[in-house]
Amino acid sequence: MKKITRLFFATAFLISAIAMAQSTVTGTIMDAEMNAPLPGANIIEEGTTNGVSSDFDGNFTIKTERTNTVLVISYVGYETKKVTVTGSQSIGNIVLSSNNTLEEVVIVGSGVIDLAEERATPIAVSTIKRAEIQERAVGNVEVSEIVKNTPSVYISGQTGFGDSQMFLRGFDQTNIAVLLNGQPVNGMEDGRVYWSNWSGIADVANGVQLQRGLGSSKLAISSVGGTMNLIMKSTDRNKGGFVRFMGGNDSYFKGTVSYDTGLSEKGWSFSVLLDHWQAHRKWAQGTFGSGQTYFLSAGYKPNENHTFNVLLTGAPQQHGQRWSQSKETLENTPKFNQHWGYTEGLNGTQYSKGIESERTNYYHKPVFNFNWDWNISEKSELATVAYASWGRGGGTGDRGRGRIRTADGQIDYFAIEQQALANDNGIGNESGERNTSYIRRSSVNNHAWYGLVTSFNHEITDELSFNVGADVRLYRGDHFRQVADFYGLTGWANDRPDGAVVTQSFDPKPWASLFDFADEGQRIDYDYSENINYQGAFGQIEYANDNFSVFFQGAVSNQSYQREGRFEGEGLGKSDKLDKLGYNLKGGVSYAIDPNSSRIYLNAGFYSRQPFLDNIFKDIRSSNDIFKNPEVDNEEITSFELGYKFKVSNFRADFNFYYTDWDNRVILGTDIDDNGTPGDDSDDIELNVFDRGVRQIHKGVELDMEYRITNAISLTGYVSGGSWEYDGTSDVSVYNDRTGELISESPGTDRNGVKITNAPQFTAGFGTRARIIDGLTLYGNINYYDRLFENDGNSVQTENVGRIAAYSLTDVGVSYDFEFGGQRLTFVGNVYNVFDEVRIQQSDNFGYFNTNGLTFNASVKYKF
Repeated sequence: MKKITRLFFATAFLISAIAMAQSTVTGTIMDAEMNAPLPGANIIEEGTTNGVSSDFDGNFTIKTERTNTVLVISYVGYETKKVTVTGSQSIGNIVLSSNNTLEEVVIVGSGVIDLAEERATPIAVSTIKRAEIQERAVGNVEVSEIVKNTPSVYISGQTGFGDSQMFLRGFDQTNIAVLLNGQPVNGMEDGRVYWSNWSGIADVANGVQLQRGLGSSKLAISSVGGTMNLIMKSTDRNKGGFVRFMGGNDSYFKGTVSYDTGLSEKGWSFSVLLDHWQAHRKWAQGTFGSGQTYFLSAGYKPNENHTFNVLLTGAPQQHGQRWSQSKETLENTPKFNQHWGYTEGLNGTQYSKGIESERTNYYHKPVFNFNWDWNISEKSELATVAYASWGRGGGTGDRGRGRIRTADGQIDYFAIEQQALANDNGIGNESGERNTSYIRRSSVNNHAWYGLVTSFNHEITDELSFNVGADVRLYRGDHFRQVADFYGLTGWANDRPDGAVVTQSFDPKPWASLFDFADEGQRIDYDYSENINYQGAFGQIEYANDNFSVFFQGAVSNQSYQREGRFEGEGLGKSDKLDKLGYNLKGGVSYAIDPNSSRIYLNAGFYSRQPFLDNIFKDIRSSNDIFKNPEVDNEEITSFELGYKFKVSNFRADFNFYYTDWDNRVILGTDIDDNGTPGDDSDDIELNVFDRGVRQIHKGVELDMEYRITNAISLTGYVSGGSWEYDGTSDVSVYNDRTGELISESPGTDRNGVKITNAPQFTAGFGTRARIIDGLTLYGNINYYDRLFENDGNSVQTENVGRIAAYSLTDVGVSYDFEFGGQRLTFVGNVYNVFDEVRIQQSDNFGYFNTNGLTFNASVKYKF
């Protein structure tokens, strides 16, 4: 009995001691410049995983594990502070000063990401942080729309999930460098960016930084227009997670779950995020979509000198696409899409009406990277990332001339199948004319991409620093076509050099595409690979004091190209290997008129950029012939920027002037040689158009402003105006897409003074954010677009034919954060294009694109 009594008192004493060791600490986190609360700041007890976040009013309460302890207080874009506390107490207001940085966004493995703040000399830059991304850019919203409320940016919706196009200072996204945690994602072959491959990035993004023009990137990358850094979360040091459910227009649904273990005493941390989304359309007909996102990350920090992080992420998806339409169609039926139809009755079944699109994009691109940051000393650090991606998938389209449509213009899949079944032997295209048969084919793009970026930074003195590094990439892309659906046929003939009949079909689905695709004996139309090896070195030196800074930056790279064909003919075997040397030089200077409020700066740069692989071959699909006499030379880009930054009290303004001269450009286009018979495309010829020696001049001004009226109300605004046009002449060659035959040549085609199309040359925007009551916030933005020039109906623009009418789009949203059952619940709702302005927003040589009408989403997030 005495032993039991002693045990009872010992246990009671231990529990009492533990309880006494814990303390309750409260406080408020404030913004030094705006004198406003900072919601979402991290408060962590040093040396533990114990942490909380401040609420919408900046308030927090934390129960510490020790009586005497240190709280580490941080917020993205602000300095970090440490506060020593003893026992339970209120520490009042903790004021954090903004350093306008994203350096704290990536906890582990951040050293290779080129952020504007790493350089004292300013650039034209806009930073969008996690809170705004989570509010406005998650769900049935394009990833690229994260930056649409910034100067000189234009996002064309294209109406399908992930099919948007981004323009920056008039340059399309093939000439905007897009980086994912420092890893280049522009296609090595043609510079393209497929936003559908990154549909889940908004869920794991901690920030996005858009650098307009020259930017701060040290890599020799294709940043003619600018650089977009998508900063993913790394392994989080905070313990916790969330579950979110989201719904939207046209049966959109998305479910997400995320959990972070926090940083353990042994230095380990793990993060996971999984979600699924689907919708029967985005807005226009036939634009169905579905997909998933997965994010797995593990971090290890054994000591203060080394940090490691590995992550694997991907966003497998499939979605129906919609192409340009005639003006008449868009005026009468703005949601019309000719590429889809109902699947009821196919294969003799009578299942419910599903839909299928002739033009379906499907892709799965797992991305893996390993980061190592090494703090060699107080003045030196080495950051390295090794990465790999394996893309599998492609896009579907028609093959053959036997398409049948319903009375309302949709594809009649049942009638197509019945037409095939009426053919006794079931083999399509037996005559080789492709006039009465129809299949759906997939144009497959499988690739493997491996890379390494390493960067060494050293501070020589407090005012002088330098950086050197290397960038290596190995890329192989396999391109071929395979049958996706036979629609009643049992085989497809006369579409291979060996004359073999193809009998296998392959499901155009993102998960299936990882391992299930045609072997060489089942491929049709074309079959080749592209191999690109890239080696680059870069460096930067900068001198900076409180009033003055100057920097010089350079990079040199070698890129080799080789094509390997597998179909007999001119494209069989390996082509000659071509090596191209490229480089860039950038420099800048800045002077603080007043170190606390105003600074002026000037940047200049020159790029000698290697051409894209697809531009150096005469017929990339069927021939190993490289353009010679003359050979395709490097593109030459010269750019200047003058800027002024002003900040006083609750107001800031950034002004920029830019001038970019882009010479010796190659533009690839497509066209149709129409036989002139309405409704008859049986003998139309598809064309490839090479436009060489193109010169463009882009110049303009930008003004970006922010004003915080009170702690509860803030205003933002921007105005940007440009003059973008072609200069001089170019040489145009037109080839038959199927045979590779040269059809025509037009040297000295006059393009002088012709306006650049597809992006408005004047934009303006206004935004507001207001805290109504504790936890409840309303926000909205209006964007205005003007001086948007029409395409003249040709693949090569040779004259100005008119302008698309100016228009504006308005978005509004609401966020409400409140406590429920001791945990946090957040409700977010958004309405895009509130006034349902369905307007022409872009044109190509085949037709026009309109805006999406009113769309919306709403979500509830439970944090634990």
